[in-house]
Amino acid sequence: MAGSYSAKVERRVVLELGDYLPILVMMVLAAVFAGVSLVVSNLLSYKRPTPEKLAPYECGIITEEDAVNRFPVKFYLVAILFVIFDVEIIFLFAWATRFDQLGWLGVGAVGVFTLLIAETLGYVWKRGALDWNVPRRARYREEPGAGSVEEAA
Repeated sequence: MAGSYSAKVERRVVLELGDYLPILVMMVLAAVFAGVSLVVSNLLSYKRPTPEKLAPYECGIITEEDAVNRFPVKFYLVAILFVIFDVEIIFLFAWATRFDQLGWLGVGAVGVFTLLIAETLGYVWKRGALDWNVPRRARYREEPGAGSVEEAA
């Protein structure tokens, strides 16, 4: 009897996996088509390297100096802030999908979470992380309660 149960379960699993066969075939065909397209275009393309084609291209700006310059820290800071607030939206989306099942406890938890994120945004804003036209060291000169940066200079 145990053998027949195992055979039924195995047959059911095979049938359920068989439902995904068209999707698997489509994925394999798409990968083969993409690979063949890349190989054929590489073989048939007309290659004539010129200095303009070999030069690095970035956003339509003609390069005037060496490309090993460092990016200003403000770009990294904005990228990290974007990731942080993007993760917040992911959490809020997950909460919104189950809003009706969480009740008032869920509303309170999301309220506290949103207040903490708003406090973080206020702190970042106050520290000057979102100011682009501030001199490099001026944003960190101000001590809490010491007045503005202009008064200190």
